[in-house]
Parts: sequence; structure tokens; C-alpha cells
Amino acid sequence: MMPLPNRHLTSVLLRREGELFLFDGGEGTQVSLRRLNLRWKKISVIFISHTHADHVTGIPGLLMLSSQVDRDDPLYIIGPPRIAEYIETSRRVLDMFINYEIVVKEITAPGIVYEGNGFHVRAFQLRHTKPCFGYAFEEYPRPGEFHPDKAVALGVPRGPLWAKLQDGGAVEMDDGSWVTPDMVLGPPRSGRKFSFVTDTLAFPAIAEESANSDLFVCEGMFESALLGTAVEKRHMTAEQAAFIAKEARVEKLALIHYSPRYTDFELQQLLQEAQAVFPNTVLARDRQVFSIEYKD
Repeated sequence: MMPLPNRHLTSVLLRREGELFLFDGGEGTQVSLRRLNLRWKKISVIFISHTHADHVTGIPGLLMLSSQVDRDDPLYIIGPPRIAEYIETSRRVLDMFINYEIVVKEITAPGIVYEGNGFHVRAFQLRHTKPCFGYAFEEYPRPGEFHPDKAVALGVPRGPLWAKLQDGGAVEMDDGSWVTPDMVLGPPRSGRKFSFVTDTLAFPAIAEESANSDLFVCEGMFESALLGTAVEKRHMTAEQAAFIAKEARVEKLALIHYSPRYTDFELQQLLQEAQAVFPNTVLARDRQVFSIEYKD
């Protein structure tokens, strides 16, 4: 809610195969991008949870800065109703110079809101004081492990045909027979999943949407003793986030969006309460980096 000297407002960046995806863009987002030496023109999509100021005030600066770095590709901005109005009003009032295409999509119903090469992003409804969405970034299953010995035994020559089989295509042999991927590949391997949830009451559907995430980034705004305050403000406690993580069977929970009432030292209480429920919980910090590895 409030930027502190060593605690900026909410923003999470996901990097996949060189492409960047930004989730929320609070005040100071540019500072962290700069300090991490990340190329913001590589940001393909900005996903906005809701239009409260602490989640969007960093966006106008990013839009203007992107005009200074020779951006060629469109920038997609996806978020709740009125996000298009916010972007358009900011451009007009600030008289922005924009030399690239901005595509704004307002979410009208939960579901898949963006698809890329080998993945999709699904938005799901949260419960806050205004329309708010969580996001699940999920890769599609990958082809199984390629077995060269099986390809050799079937007479498939090394080279482009092996690559075609690995990509899921069948190849025709000189004698007219066909070799299909299932003949040379192992069982399909799972992709990775990342989920982002902030500014919401705790409720069961969050666990369903975030199920099996490798990394679950979730708000943990208050300690358990302030549950009443959390409900009143339509937020959740760190303990509630941990129960969701446990129910969702995620690999790791990273807490974000702490109340400014807590000093860095006092945040340990939130961590302890969450770890008592879900041990693999961490307090996310500014510019902290998590690696999301394949399981197989």
C-alpha cells in the first residue's frame, strides 16, 4: 500500500526463454528493472490484478520509457474493467510519445486471457474491494524424452527426421512405413506453473486455480491476530496464504504485499506463522530471484 525505503510497491516479473511478463506495476517498478539490468523492451505482456494506485502507478513510466529503446513488438496490457481507460487517460494527460503498438484487453470473464508458444495464462476472479484477478501462467506438457537407440533400431537416419519426431511429427520411411513419435519418445513431461495472487479475501477457489504451481506468489498482508482487519479490508493473512498453498499442493510459497505496519524484522512473525502451516514459504524481497526448474 505504501512504498518504503527498502520495500517498493507490488510488481513481479517472470522471465521465460528471454521473454518477459510483468504482473502489476507499482510505483518504483522501473528502478528494480534497471538495477537488475533487465531490458524492459522485452516485456511482452503486463498483467494487472486491479486498478488500485499501488498496483498501477509504475505503468505510465514504463510506457514512456519503452519509446526510448527502439521497441518493435506490440505491448499487451491485460487487466480488469477500466484498465483501458487508465492507460488512455494517462497517455492523453501526460502527452506521451508512443512509437509502438499498445494492445489493451479488459477481462470480462475468467479464463485463458493470453496464449504463447507452449503456454497460456489464465485469469481468475478474486474478492477485493473492486474487480480483481489472479493469474496462473502454465506451460503445456512437453514431449517425452527422445530415445536415439529406438530411432536407430527403426532405421530413422540421424538429422532432420529425428528433430521432426522430437517435435511430435511422424516421418515416412523409404519403404513407405511410418515412424510415429510414440515409438521413439518416452511419456510426456510436465511443464512449469506460476501463480500470482494479491489483494483478496481467502477462499477455496484460489487453491483450485493455483493447484500444483511450482511457484505461488501470494499476498500475506497481516498476522493472524489481525484476521478481522484483513477481512474488513478484503485482504488475507500470511497464515491463510499458507493454508491455500498447502491445499493447492504448490512447491514454494513466496509471500508479498505486506502491511507497512511491519518492519523488516517484524515480518519474521508473518513468516513463522506461514511456515507452521506450509514449511516451504519465503518472504519475497525486492529484486529477489527465484529459479523455476523442470521437474523432469
